[in-house]
Amino acid sequence: MNNYYTKLPAVLLLADGTIFNGKAAGKIGTTTGEICFNTGMTGYQEVFTDPSYFGQIMVTTNTHIGNYGISDIEVESDSIKIAGLVCKNFNIAYSRKQADQSLQDYFQDENIVGISDVDTREIVRHIRDKGAMNAIISSEILDIEELKKKLAEVPSMDGLELSSQVSTTEAYFVGDENAPLKVAVLDLGVKKNILRNFEERGVYAKVFPAKTSFKEMESWKPNGYFISNGPGDPAAMPYAIETVKDILAADKPLFGICLGHQLLAQANDVGTMKMFNGHRGLNHPVKNIIKDHCEVTSQNHGFGVIADEVRNSDKVEITHLNLNDKSIEGIRVKGKKAFSVQYHPESSPGPHDSRYLFDDFVAMMQ
Repeated sequence: MNNYYTKLPAVLLLADGTIFNGKAAGKIGTTTGEICFNTGMTGYQEVFTDPSYFGQIMVTTNTHIGNYGISDIEVESDSIKIAGLVCKNFNIAYSRKQADQSLQDYFQDENIVGISDVDTREIVRHIRDKGAMNAIISSEILDIEELKKKLAEVPSMDGLELSSQVSTTEAYFVGDENAPLKVAVLDLGVKKNILRNFEERGVYAKVFPAKTSFKEMESWKPNGYFISNGPGDPAAMPYAIETVKDILAADKPLFGICLGHQLLAQANDVGTMKMFNGHRGLNHPVKNIIKDHCEVTSQNHGFGVIADEVRNSDKVEITHLNLNDKSIEGIRVKGKKAFSVQYHPESSPGPHDSRYLFDDFVAMMQ
């Protein structure tokens, strides 16, 4: 544990030229990505390891980050996936006896660059007004002109295919092989807790790499298909859209979460778009208009389905609506056993209001 690192200056530069000066957190270095913010009050480790955040610099709105340390089991993937961290108080000391290490040691081990001691409220308000944009954090280069040159080379998230970079390279199994049901999981950046939710319901999962064809997955003879969450632009993933189309054509049960939701829309001629800010937090109200009840949901997405195209579609119908901005949070395909949601029913930590969706999918496969 080294307090020296927290004393060095660091700078955050946004693509529109806005500059924030703070202190180094984590590894000394330079990192780039699309800046976004998460409003969750807890669960920073689950956020940092969520593959959907790959390529993004995370601003945490909670004042203290690191205060309960790092636990080896509280991860959604095998490594940190955020590109960098922006926070107010980067706590090296931690209070929890069950923790395995400090956030500083964790970031240094995984080569994650961050900045602390900045006004995160001001940064969040700026992003909310100006929209998500690329940014650069550095604790080794403080020359603004040099940072501007490096930032200019960073590609826009719009049109970026990232899922193949975070997907498994080889298929693997989760659960009891003697379970009565089998689900084929297309891994576009799947979270561990999604797989845990299947295992808890007596479902045996085989997790396939992102670019696996329907034919290859079907040879395993699964009872249903799950299209996972993940990073990047769904419109830049023709390979996954084609796979979803093949699953639908074969009339197999299908469930999609987040990116999987966007790909189900794309496969039914409903477009997706880059959102101005996206939704990232643990307390987004969503109405299930089929069951007429409200859920508090955990969300993490920068792309969404185009609402008017869903409403005008003769292939899909709306099942869930966001009560904050009326964006489309869930759809189902008419005449098919296929549905999806934009939010995260498996959220851990987070509300469990939406866990019934896994039960609905299991019932659909039976």
